[in-house]
Amino acid sequence: MSVFVCGALHYDVIVNAPHLPRLDETVAGETVRYAMGGKGGNQAVAAARMGARTTFAGRIGDDASGATLLESLNRIGIDSNQVQRGSGPSGMSVAIVEPEGGYGAVIVSAANIGIDPNRISIPDDAKVILLQNEIPEGVNYVVAQGARKGGAEVVLNAAPARQLGACLLALIDVLVVNRVEAAGMLETDEAKLDPISAAQSLSKLGPKTVIITLGGDGLALYAAGTAILQPGHPVQVVSTHGAGAAFLGALAAARDAGKSLALAARFGQAAAALHVSTDIDKRKSITRQCVEALISQPPIL
Repeated sequence: MSVFVCGALHYDVIVNAPHLPRLDETVAGETVRYAMGGKGGNQAVAAARMGARTTFAGRIGDDASGATLLESLNRIGIDSNQVQRGSGPSGMSVAIVEPEGGYGAVIVSAANIGIDPNRISIPDDAKVILLQNEIPEGVNYVVAQGARKGGAEVVLNAAPARQLGACLLALIDVLVVNRVEAAGMLETDEAKLDPISAAQSLSKLGPKTVIITLGGDGLALYAAGTAILQPGHPVQVVSTHGAGAAFLGALAAARDAGKSLALAARFGQAAAALHVSTDIDKRKSITRQCVEALISQPPIL
């Protein structure tokens, strides 16, 4: 079996700074690094590193950044044959990371907006399909339709937050959002959000299963009329940048390996915990064995 990811690729510029700049403020940064990014790209990398045979579909421009992004996918062993190429710039982002690990980011979609869904072919053996909101909803809809025909499980990470059409939501098996995105979709106050109630409400929009991630507080999972709260792993945070992608990629790899939703979510939590607590330059050394070692007595749904 395999994991198929369709999403955005961004050339990331990541700056460490004492704090996020306020309006009209210039802040002196401390370090800068460059990396492959985009929620789709990062989730594909996470799935591949967790042992899943991974295929990625997306779009890059004809610039040097695009060539670097493509080379990064190939180096990790991801099948990149469905990465489309066009004229103009590739997607990019700028992220500012604070000393406590929190961050803010700006993305420029560029080539990602031009993905042609009619040129996307889902592999016959794809078991899990990963989608996100960094690409047009029309692309997600076409891919989700194709996944349903092939019997694959469709996982939508509805980030960044935006209102979603009922037609797309009806095709989603697993919806994953954080508490901010959940509040936005339900048009409610984040401070008053009850994760279990919110997950139940979101499931009424169409998805069979809803997962609301709560950072260090764990997650809420609602499926088949059953709701659980899974606690997070207490770790010392280095940076939360990319935590969501680590969770989604690991969850997809675990589902591809046949784990139940609760066990797959627990596996994803452990991968994200290791990701946020490991120095950035050492994260590529996080393996499936490292994640499994962190998990102890996960709840079973």
